[in-house]
Amino acid sequence: MKRVAVDIGGTFTDCFMVWDKHYIQSKALTTHHNLALGFREALEGACSNLNLDVQEALSRVDSVRYATTLGTNALIERKGPRVAMLVTAGFESAVPLSRGRGYGEGLDMRYQQDLPAASRPEALVPIPMIAGVRERLDANGGVLMHLDEDDLRVRIRNLVDRGAQAFVVALVNSVVNPAHERRVEEVLLEEYPEHMLGAMPVVLSHKVAGRKGEYVRMSSSIMDAFLHDVMYHGLSSLELNLRESRYSRPMLVIHNSGGMAQLNSTDSLQTIHSGPVAGVSASEHLALEADLGNVICTDMGGTSFDIGLVVSGGVKHYDFNPVIERWLVSVPMIHLVTLGAGGGSIVRYDRMHHTVQVGPASAGSDPGPACYDRGGMEPTVTDADLILGYLAADNYAGGQIKLKASRAKMVIEDNLCEELAVSPIEAAMMIKRRVDSNMANGIFQELRSRGYDPRSFTMLAYGGNGPLHCCGIANELGINKILVPPFSSVFSAVGAGNMHQLHIHERSLFMWVYDSNTRKLFSDYGAFNAIVEELEAAGTQDLLRQGMRREDVRHRLELDMRYGNQLVQTTVVVPASRLSGMDDVMALINQFSLDYGNRFGKGSEAPEAGIRINTIRVLSYVELETVHFKHIRPAGKATAAPAPVGTRMCYFVGSQEPVEAGVYDLEQLDVGHIVESPAVVESPTTTYLVEPGWRLEIGEYGAAWFTRLGSEKPAVDAGTVASNNKALV
Repeated sequence: MKRVAVDIGGTFTDCFMVWDKHYIQSKALTTHHNLALGFREALEGACSNLNLDVQEALSRVDSVRYATTLGTNALIERKGPRVAMLVTAGFESAVPLSRGRGYGEGLDMRYQQDLPAASRPEALVPIPMIAGVRERLDANGGVLMHLDEDDLRVRIRNLVDRGAQAFVVALVNSVVNPAHERRVEEVLLEEYPEHMLGAMPVVLSHKVAGRKGEYVRMSSSIMDAFLHDVMYHGLSSLELNLRESRYSRPMLVIHNSGGMAQLNSTDSLQTIHSGPVAGVSASEHLALEADLGNVICTDMGGTSFDIGLVVSGGVKHYDFNPVIERWLVSVPMIHLVTLGAGGGSIVRYDRMHHTVQVGPASAGSDPGPACYDRGGMEPTVTDADLILGYLAADNYAGGQIKLKASRAKMVIEDNLCEELAVSPIEAAMMIKRRVDSNMANGIFQELRSRGYDPRSFTMLAYGGNGPLHCCGIANELGINKILVPPFSSVFSAVGAGNMHQLHIHERSLFMWVYDSNTRKLFSDYGAFNAIVEELEAAGTQDLLRQGMRREDVRHRLELDMRYGNQLVQTTVVVPASRLSGMDDVMALINQFSLDYGNRFGKGSEAPEAGIRINTIRVLSYVELETVHFKHIRPAGKATAAPAPVGTRMCYFVGSQEPVEAGVYDLEQLDVGHIVESPAVVESPTTTYLVEPGWRLEIGEYGAAWFTRLGSEKPAVDAGTVASNNKALV
């Protein structure tokens, strides 16, 4: 196997290269003006380890996988075309009204608690760019009013005169009958063929989201159209760069569904958060291979802290209506919780609680933290870590970035010390406690909201800053085991390299499995099976178009089910993909009742209200060869680590005085070596902080296990974690 996987972050471009039995990691600074340059530099770094020329390597690899932040950056910066939208007449205000609560979506908890003071996000489609079309379908797809094409042509011309550069067509009930949307597209192309206005994207909502829910389908389609140009041109330029370097295969793009596809089979909306999602997929693969059980995925980078869950032998949690930036959308996406807690998170004085506030704003890579000495004038988490002794000023990022402790101390003094009446060291310790507490609280809320005990989870700590703060987070939660996975600083790129090709197709409908009014079970097996076959055929065609073999295509059937008119839906994975009789229907009901009871408690099932299916979903995929990490558990023959290469004075929570900590070089440690606390283990890509009360054991492939010394530390309950959000003094 020869493979290249790349994850573009806000600060670094991460590369993971597989060359037969060699696994190579490499990092380069992200070049935001031209992502291909940073990709090329990272790839050159990986190839140099194998004494390979880049062109030779690209001519021989079986695939290049790419996780991108292009879409995320475009949303943040509002860089996109002027989008116009055609809707069913009478629904022109659906998006501006945003169900009456859109101004709260995407805000963190403290702002959601003060909604009167909240502001709406800047609209991606201004109100003058929304036009109503005379047509109407009923809930079953029947035509109530035929499309008025003369009126439609007038509407289209008016929108083009107002500067439309992309069109969204989102008609009511088009997911059950897309005929009118397809005809609108034909009329658009008749009125303005490519030779007149160029390649103007036309996005049909039924192709973007297959479920009912007019607002979320509209907002999903708007976002897809808004991101189309930047994604197409950005990824196409990268693919062209690969062609010039003798790479002849299609480039594969990571999707936020946990799979990947070729560029020509990728919607721009599917690439949002693809980097963190790749990290969750890598965690799932690792948990299954190493039999880790329940895993909490924590990715601490320079800007954010991403949380994901993998439970019960590799089960992932999906969001089917996630909030992206400030908009609710309808696209299946691996569930993530993102906090503004990274190395570059800016720290400010909190006047109300007389303490420090960390994030969500970030210094990014330009100018970066003040200690980078590139013009940053506000304190960050990295500045605090430096003056607490955790980072080496002359060996940060493998020596690529020289840090200045004097700059870090100056900005902390200028912005925090006077208001808090503390020394710079005390202020830095408050920052350390605050950011660790914020991350622990985010994990705790995520686990408890789903009924899990943090103590039953192994914590995976990855990303550039994960191994540096993981002990502090675990101390807050009472977690006793932390695994720093192999290639932790490029772990999301590892996940991109291990993904399978996957497509998800779904259909929204209203189907009673058990009708409580008539007391009858579902019996129209042919209608159900026809929908499943149609969705399977669509997924199969997607994969065949990308060169996959028909005999390798696999399908998984999922149903979104609910009792009666409950708002809560439960996703049920159905072993049998067809219904052929009453026994299959009863098996489906039993599986739904079991999943519902496990989620909400035994006895909460309510079949007397009726049972219905709201969505039929088919996952079509082809399993590809993966990298294996089966032997990362501690070997059981632990030996003391060699003498440290030096010592450094470090400050830790719970101690007023500095403590002498041993400094180790990771490259000098072998499998089974034990590093006792307190200690700092340095590598070219990350720093491991072994806090008091912990020890570190080196595992296979560069994995490392943090283990709490003894088991006398009591578990932390909700009240303790919540109290850490109060003033830290």
